[in-house]
Amino acid sequence: MMRSSRRGLFGLGAMLAFWGSARAAETSPEPLVFTLPGPTVPVEGSDKHFPVRRIYCIGRNYAEHAIESGSDPKTELPFFFQKPSDAVQFVAPGTTADHPYPTLTENYQHEIELVAFLKSGGRDIQAEQALDHVYGYSIGLDMTRRDLQRAMGAQKKPWEIGKSFDHSAPMGPVHPVASVGHLTKGAITLAVNGTIRQKSDLSEMIWSVAEQIAQLSKANELQAGDMIYSGTPAGPGPVVRGDLLVGTIEGLPELSVRIV
Repeated sequence: MMRSSRRGLFGLGAMLAFWGSARAAETSPEPLVFTLPGPTVPVEGSDKHFPVRRIYCIGRNYAEHAIESGSDPKTELPFFFQKPSDAVQFVAPGTTADHPYPTLTENYQHEIELVAFLKSGGRDIQAEQALDHVYGYSIGLDMTRRDLQRAMGAQKKPWEIGKSFDHSAPMGPVHPVASVGHLTKGAITLAVNGTIRQKSDLSEMIWSVAEQIAQLSKANELQAGDMIYSGTPAGPGPVVRGDLLVGTIEGLPELSVRIV
């Protein structure tokens, strides 16, 4: 009886060990071929960094810009595109960053925008609760290879090449909502070599940041780490090497880059 019980105990132990190793194999991460650093944006006033998951951008979100782009702001539904997360070029306040003129284009253009950073997300978020998911805001440029964008559009092909490329998302640090509140109004401008080219007010957005979050969450499950470029006013235009771009949004430090 004792020998039989011991065999049973050994059998039970082997079975538990087997299932334990199988469970560990299921839950342990597989070895990576190599590791990649994730892009982050510094948080103003702290040593923290905001990890970037996805960059969403809304198109034609100021009426005058929609009209100059050939669409009707009264009838057009919101539409979005994405940039790769590593398109971020961080620009520290009080500095002027060198911004490289990209390859393949002869019509490189600026678009100044308010950027919202999400600390949480979900699906089918209601606009009334949407701002609860916002961690903070920054000022950013949606740099665009306009000739490539237009050429692809004319051929009815995706125009990602015009929007999604290295360094195409210059931006300042994240300013937490706790410090600056929700930026729903205030002047937004972009000057090139001291001449104002874009000027409007955040309140002139067709779709507010809250409405953009609600619309996006119908198509994708939003998550912490997502950011939203919330649209540019009328007046985007070409820049060349040597140009100095200075963007401002009321309540945030200015953003300054030089095209090199």
